[in-house]
Amino acid sequence: MKPSLIGFGGAPLGDLYQHLDEGVAQATVVAALKAGINLVDTSPLYGHGLSEHRIGAALRSVPRESVILSTKVGRWMKPGEPKTDGSGYRGGLPHPAVIDYSYDGAMRSLEQSLLRLGTDHVDILLIHDVDVWTHGERMEQRFAEAMDGAYRALDRLRASGAVKAIGVGVNEAEMCERFARAGDFDVMMLAGRYSLLEQGALDGFLPLALEKDIAVMLAGVFNSGILATGAREGAYYNYKPAPPEILARVARIEAVCAAHGVALPQAALAFAGAHPAVATVVLGAVTPDEVARNLDLVARPVPNALWVDLKAEKLIPDHAPVPAC
Repeated sequence: MKPSLIGFGGAPLGDLYQHLDEGVAQATVVAALKAGINLVDTSPLYGHGLSEHRIGAALRSVPRESVILSTKVGRWMKPGEPKTDGSGYRGGLPHPAVIDYSYDGAMRSLEQSLLRLGTDHVDILLIHDVDVWTHGERMEQRFAEAMDGAYRALDRLRASGAVKAIGVGVNEAEMCERFARAGDFDVMMLAGRYSLLEQGALDGFLPLALEKDIAVMLAGVFNSGILATGAREGAYYNYKPAPPEILARVARIEAVCAAHGVALPQAALAFAGAHPAVATVVLGAVTPDEVARNLDLVARPVPNALWVDLKAEKLIPDHAPVPAC
């Protein structure tokens, strides 16, 4: 089954920015599935299991084989101890997360995920957050642990047919490249590093993904919000208030979009999905209306002249792929 161009991202369903109503959270997933979205991505990290619980409940309303289900390994939950890991979630479940990229840790993480999701299998399994963003100076140690442990576990699961595809989910294009050269991966999720605002993956990772036939799941294509809200006071970039130089660049992009009658998030989604390596663009949502708005933005055509002007203003590279109108 081919993934839909827009996938459903489960990070906000872990009470990322706010405590969500349980019924609305599950209704949001159901709305996405009914609208034709067939890929759902989540992780144990998201609300320390809460996102997986909510998605699992929603999935019971549709045939399991109609959904491409993706989750991640690298953390497992340890009930009964204080939650002191500073995950940043406003809510979520009380269980603390244990970072563990070992073979046994990956298998334990998957077992817990299957219980929360209420299913006997997932389709895509990713090694989560092996990057400098997450681990700082310990990243090299984590990379070695992941390749020696979690990768062997995922490779065995794929060989047995327990999962269909394996990969990584990270915030850095450079780490996608390292993993792509170090192992045999089917899919990679890259968050925030290929968007209308920044194209750090354009010349390195994305060509490599095409060469190695690695399907790319793009996440964070609004760069934590600023490409959805525009350059306004309080806009977020990389999960923090946007610095002045980012606000200024987004304001320039927004002005070009406005001149062509195109909403900034509309252009952001069209640009992200245009690269031939991209299999799906994963978007989070917390209400059914938000799902509908995202799909409406994707359905709107973007005039070719917009891309011409953005390139002329040096706001996107000349060789960046853009959608044909």
